[in-house]
Amino acid sequence: MHFLNKLSSTNLDSETYRLAILASGNGSNAENIIAYFSDAADVTVVAVYTNNPAAGVIERCKKWNVPSRIIPPASVADGPSMLELFLQENITHIILAGYLKLIPAAVVRHYPDRIINIHPSLLPLYGGKGMYGEKVHRAVHAAGERTSGITIHEVNEDYDKGRVLLQKTVALTADDSPADIAAKIHVLEMQWFPRIIDSWLHRPHSVRAV
Repeated sequence: MHFLNKLSSTNLDSETYRLAILASGNGSNAENIIAYFSDAADVTVVAVYTNNPAAGVIERCKKWNVPSRIIPPASVADGPSMLELFLQENITHIILAGYLKLIPAAVVRHYPDRIINIHPSLLPLYGGKGMYGEKVHRAVHAAGERTSGITIHEVNEDYDKGRVLLQKTVALTADDSPADIAAKIHVLEMQWFPRIIDSWLHRPHSVRAV
């Protein structure tokens, strides 16, 4: 699957997409998405939402003049309360870019097929509750895997169980540390996540697992 040209440069269906990005940490994926869509006529990153007031993504948002919003602790697991945050800003699609909490069922039901996530392994391997970031890479390393990768998938009410849109692999060596694995995975994330989001928005039925 190759998306060499931005689909967002030409609005195929006259629809406007208003994105909410959710992130819990450093925010490199979030910033990459913001940069990718910064000149898009039909895609707006409305705000970045985080459950972590100390998240590095907040500073990254300032560089791009994108608002950051702190999700109130009471709203993190409260579906109607979280949903109201998105409805107030007319959000059409939700992007999970290193967001470490389960999306409440009420939000998933309101946005069927309109929430997307990236996971740093080849699901179903090394997925599920509590498996994220460095924890995944340590588990891959401990198992002696010689291949890892990323999975980009739609979100349902279970951790890491939605429809797979794309998987990309990378070779590992016996000498790779968890940090080395993380660096290799990060390259894939930067290369593929914005491009798959672009295709998913504009041609949702053409995106297939690879």
